[in-house]
Amino acid sequence: MSKSLFNDFEGVPSKAWKQKIQVDLKGADYNDTLIWKTNEGIDVKPFYHADEFKTLPEVSKSKATQWKICQSIEVTDAKDANLKAIEAIKHGVESILYQIKSETISIKYLFQNIDIASIPIEIKCDFLSEDFTKKLDAFIESKVKQSLTYSHTDIIHNLAKTGNWHTNLKEDHTIFETLIKKTNQLSIDLSLYQNAGATIVQQLAYGLAHANEYLNHLDTVIANEAKQSLQVTFNVSIGSNYFFEISKLRALRQLWATLASEYGVNTDCRIIATPSKRNKTIYDYNVNMLRTTTECMSAVIGGANTIYNLPYDSLYHKANKFGNRISRNQLLVLKHESYFDKVNNPADGTYYIESLTDQLSEKALQLFKNIEANGGILKQLKEGTIQRKIKDSAAKDQANFDTEKLVLLGSNKHPNFADKMKNNLKVSPFLKIKKRKTLIEPIIEKRLSEKLEINRLNKE
Repeated sequence: MSKSLFNDFEGVPSKAWKQKIQVDLKGADYNDTLIWKTNEGIDVKPFYHADEFKTLPEVSKSKATQWKICQSIEVTDAKDANLKAIEAIKHGVESILYQIKSETISIKYLFQNIDIASIPIEIKCDFLSEDFTKKLDAFIESKVKQSLTYSHTDIIHNLAKTGNWHTNLKEDHTIFETLIKKTNQLSIDLSLYQNAGATIVQQLAYGLAHANEYLNHLDTVIANEAKQSLQVTFNVSIGSNYFFEISKLRALRQLWATLASEYGVNTDCRIIATPSKRNKTIYDYNVNMLRTTTECMSAVIGGANTIYNLPYDSLYHKANKFGNRISRNQLLVLKHESYFDKVNNPADGTYYIESLTDQLSEKALQLFKNIEANGGILKQLKEGTIQRKIKDSAAKDQANFDTEKLVLLGSNKHPNFADKMKNNLKVSPFLKIKKRKTLIEPIIEKRLSEKLEINRLNKE
């Protein structure tokens, strides 16, 4: 037997493939016909070839065999949230994300009957409280020597989303420093940028600038030993551009490793991913399940450590057992029936994805350098530069949606006008604006189909 069948055939270079394609096009222009131009400024080619790479890409650090199925639970009552968490774990969930609304929540009841030594718990709070974090840490330390509990404190995210600090710049940073020293955990939330309509390049660049602001502030605050063991988590929303979203997560790891090495910080990071809200709809809402499934697939292949799904009815229903069960089962099917946990680096060596990853990384790094050269993310948020650029990107997407260049099936393409929703809205799915005084213009999340849905509801 020969060592390899490939030895019997001559390799075909990319130039030969392109010549063959041009012949088959019968006079049509190759670039106009087959090159896809994206909002990220990337030209997507019809094929990719090994000879386009000077060196083979390095093996990525993602561990797709280890990704965790997570469930997000909004906490207004500790006992109720705890029961929901226990039920979710019983039905296959491997991690819990608590979205805590008040610092009066009982930590004891919240963690009751949950094995925090083996079940990762993500804690996100709508408030900034040193006392709450101290109580949380004291409780955990009293139960286990080493837990898998992660606190997500992101004061810049709160500023960008609400337009205000929790208290003020000085006090927020003082508490932030204390919490980082205590937990040795840093969290950066990129999801706001995606849900507001930023391009992938913008999401990566703003996330990197966001992280750089923290690292620059903490550089002299935490010890070198602590820097090397700092646990960094990125919270990311995943859109429907399948291969680009895979590449986005891969590029994020590369960019973080580059930035972290400059500060002597741990170059590894965790990524928590969830589907975007931007492309979800209230009409033909079952299609949301298809959208969230492919978005979760992108998250797995891109190397997310933890994934929590968005229930198909979350826009117009309060959290409910059926919606949560369906969203949970989507992840269970991906993991246990579709074998999305069998290969660590499934995208490695894929010429298209490797090329996209490199291009997104390079463009995001250029934009990041521009942000830093112009004073950093806080200065640009204060001046409204970032808000304006996100609005411009969102407006382009909206125009494409309105003209059906960007299609949401069942909404702007092939709608079912017999589908009625007016009496099915248990919560409002639309953007609500409350007039209040803010330090900066907040970055506003908005879905593409909102205007269309309002028009349809008015005609029911």
